[in-house]
Amino acid sequence: MEESKLLYKGKAKKLFKTNDLKTLRVEYLDQATALNGIRKDTVIGKSILNNQITALVFEQLKLKGIHNHFIRLISKHEQLVEEVEIIPLEVVVRNVSAGSFAKRLAIPEGQELEFPILEFYYKDDSLDDPIINGDHIKILKIATEEEMTTIKNEAHKINQLLIELFEKINIRLIDFKIEFGRREDGTILLADEITPDTCRLWDKKTNDHLDKDVYRRNIGDIVPVYQEVLHRLEQTFN
Repeated sequence: MEESKLLYKGKAKKLFKTNDLKTLRVEYLDQATALNGIRKDTVIGKSILNNQITALVFEQLKLKGIHNHFIRLISKHEQLVEEVEIIPLEVVVRNVSAGSFAKRLAIPEGQELEFPILEFYYKDDSLDDPIINGDHIKILKIATEEEMTTIKNEAHKINQLLIELFEKINIRLIDFKIEFGRREDGTILLADEITPDTCRLWDKKTNDHLDKDVYRRNIGDIVPVYQEVLHRLEQTFN
């Protein structure tokens, strides 16, 4: 399937138009970023790992009834996805206090939360993706109240399914970030990616980081860490 043009280039991937108007080609990049892109490094092999991890996770979610834009892998670092209008909202679900949440609210990192907490961030790099609430979403006309109800319900469903998925490979799902897209008919569905770039994943036995915090905090090499996550997923779900 030939692409007609580059549609978008982000921190971790490129999107290309294809000769099918409803299909995009996603090319994952060997790039790691932190601090909203201020820190940036080439990491050979990361693209292959994230492409395969997100494909496997999206396939498992689809089997559980979660509609998403993933179609199929076409190479080690590329996949085809359904073209949707991305809603400029980062939806974060937190099960355990960690990262910016722990610092912001002075809740010790690693403390289990009484219930999953939903947070919303306005997807705008020029504003450093600020945290926003329902009134902000309404003022900015990011999504309707009906759409937000769907997004919240889907986020909670996805959270529970991901907890169960990672539990099977002895990983704790600490928190994660997801994005949603809108079809032409208004249908809301899961989009973007689910990888160790977008999730905090801790080994159940050791609490070792199996995610991008290894890069953010300079505590190791992310390639073997991401390889471990993929290996566990493949051993269980392939």
